[in-house]
Amino acid sequence: MSVSIFLKHLAATAYNTIFRRNSVYVGSVFAAAFVFGIGFDSGVTAFWDSWNKGKQWKDIRHKYVQDEE
Repeated sequence: MSVSIFLKHLAATAYNTIFRRNSVYVGSVFAAAFVFGIGFDSGVTAFWDSWNKGKQWKDIRHKYVQDEE
């Protein structure tokens, strides 16, 4: 029973803070999409780098390029 009350309270809070006004709802959708995009890109990049470790230019550059200092 307490889970049901908690969910009702959570739904009411979400409605009153996000979904009640269209401008806030649209802003929330854009903000969530932006955050998701950044997180997804970071996750895919980390996966790609770990999957291809030792095969990328940043990993083998020191073998072919000598820095002139």
